[in-house]
Amino acid sequence: MNKRWQKLIRSLHNKKFRKKENLFLVEGAKNILELIKSDLEIEGLFYTEEFQEEQHTVLEQLSCEQEVASDDVLKKVGTFQSNNSGIAVVKTPENAPLNLDNQVVIALDDVRDPGNLGTIIRIADWYGVKQVLCSLNCADWYNPKVINASMGSFTRVKPYYIDLKEYLVGLSDEVMVYGTFMNGINVQQAKVTKPAILIFGNESNGISTEVADLVHVKLTIPRRGMAESLNVSIAAAVVCDNVFRSLT
Repeated sequence: MNKRWQKLIRSLHNKKFRKKENLFLVEGAKNILELIKSDLEIEGLFYTEEFQEEQHTVLEQLSCEQEVASDDVLKKVGTFQSNNSGIAVVKTPENAPLNLDNQVVIALDDVRDPGNLGTIIRIADWYGVKQVLCSLNCADWYNPKVINASMGSFTRVKPYYIDLKEYLVGLSDEVMVYGTFMNGINVQQAKVTKPAILIFGNESNGISTEVADLVHVKLTIPRRGMAESLNVSIAAAVVCDNVFRSLT
């Protein structure tokens, strides 16, 4: 791997340069194989001899720049503590228009933790949610920690970053907006209708007041014990399971 690629890859650890270059990183065998199957555009792919031997049939079909690199080089330029598979440099797709036609869409209000965002992407994928609406102050979808936590689901679930309050104000009356709160309708008993938006809030403060005012139905997960709250990604999994069960 030449110095130009090494410098570029290291720069993509930083949001500023990801935005400037319109590129992001994908690391690890699972994520790279999911990437290859997707419609995302790969600019460069660097992998170990072991990965090349295991995946040579797949790699031969790619038209992007490819090169074998040592474990040490991949570790040096990437974000993993160890990497025995590879790193891909990928073109950032455009902010995909949101499609609410008879859909359930997840919306995130100021979710800051990359691990939580990545896990929610994975949860969305599990339940067939194709798009996630993100407020402008959410974590960066293309942060390496988000990509890694998504376990390949970033290839199937698309982000839509927008001023959340402004977007909700402009919705048609047929779209129902649901939000998670400590006090609300028991999610196990709620009947959700499509099209719908499910909003999950900030890890510490929940859904902001300005967004909460635009929620039609407040949902809550009934508490049986003494825990103060649930992690936002766990709450998203519980709510999605109940919502999609009620839809079928």
